Amino acid sequence: MNPFNLPDLGEGLDEAEVVDWHVEVGDHVVAEQPLLSVETDKAVVEIPSPVSGTVEKIHVSIGEFAKVGAPLIEFDTGEREDKGSVVGALPQGEDQNPEVGIHAQPSSHVGVKAMPAVRALATKMNIYIADVAGTGAGGSITAQDIKRVAQTLEKAGPAEPLRGVRRAMARKMTQSHAEVVPASIYDEVDISDWPAHPDVSVRLIKAIATACEAAPSLNAWYDGENKARRLIETVDLGIAANTNSGLFVPVMRDVANRDARDLRTGLNAMKKALEARDIPPEEMRGATITLSNFGVFGAGRFATLVVVPPQVAIVGTGLVRDQVCAVDGVPIIRKMLPLSLTFDHRVVTGAEATAFLVAMLESLKRKE
Repeated sequence: MNPFNLPDLGEGLDEAEVVDWHVEVGDHVVAEQPLLSVETDKAVVEIPSPVSGTVEKIHVSIGEFAKVGAPLIEFDTGEREDKGSVVGALPQGEDQNPEVGIHAQPSSHVGVKAMPAVRALATKMNIYIADVAGTGAGGSITAQDIKRVAQTLEKAGPAEPLRGVRRAMARKMTQSHAEVVPASIYDEVDISDWPAHPDVSVRLIKAIATACEAAPSLNAWYDGENKARRLIETVDLGIAANTNSGLFVPVMRDVANRDARDLRTGLNAMKKALEARDIPPEEMRGATITLSNFGVFGAGRFATLVVVPPQVAIVGTGLVRDQVCAVDGVPIIRKMLPLSLTFDHRVVTGAEATAFLVAMLESLKRKE
């Protein structure tokens, strides 16, 4: 038997969801023939067969998750000698089941006040006792507290494990919360003098490229483990895009050296690929800074955004509104675009972030 394990699909992912099998047990396959499709961080990836042979066993069903290095399928290649897997096996003792219950009990609950009988009840009812608010003496957790939480969960319905894009978002947000020291600054720019029907997205992209030139420390990657910063000359801009499946962040490459027409063509192609869910995985990786135009959803002026490592900054744009402003001491209605900049204060100073935002404001004030 020749087992084939889930290979490393990049970007530090440790698992993937099987969304389709293209073969069945008993089928004869040839090398490089598509075997299955898996959903990774933010793309559906087709995995080919590494060998020719007959499918003897499929280890992971559609809808299940497989860890990197865990067996996917086994082949009979007609060879007596076991050639081993393509990428090796998981270390002994590592959990092979990624589907951990939402309320799985950790080994200990330091600081939780509860009698042994109450802890046993929580375990029996599959309640994570550390999340229960105690109403007993001194904040201790009672049996009634456990039953109350169980009733609430029952009314809420069964827990649904996050999958696909939403699962990836949860992982990245957890990483950001654990690593980044966020700080934000805000301002707004008068865009009343822009021509009619401007391409706002292209204007924002060009302004970010200009700001990266003025403050290159924000177009960078930071290695927190080794305390090392890498300034990047090319501005590869992640564009946060919301879909029914969740949040995608495809990457526009080298935006500083592309004209407005080329940028618009790229944005149109990106939108089409996202709608079809066929954007290449490599086009979802390697962003050096990100843009989130949350104002298109009809609300919100400013936001504290989430920086995803190894990036160190993200720009947000809120809802454009008419505001009464003082111009030469005279109140007048002007069209204002709110801007938010969140940065990783471990590696970016307040002065650098301010210089970046000032450069964006100056770029966006121009009438062109």
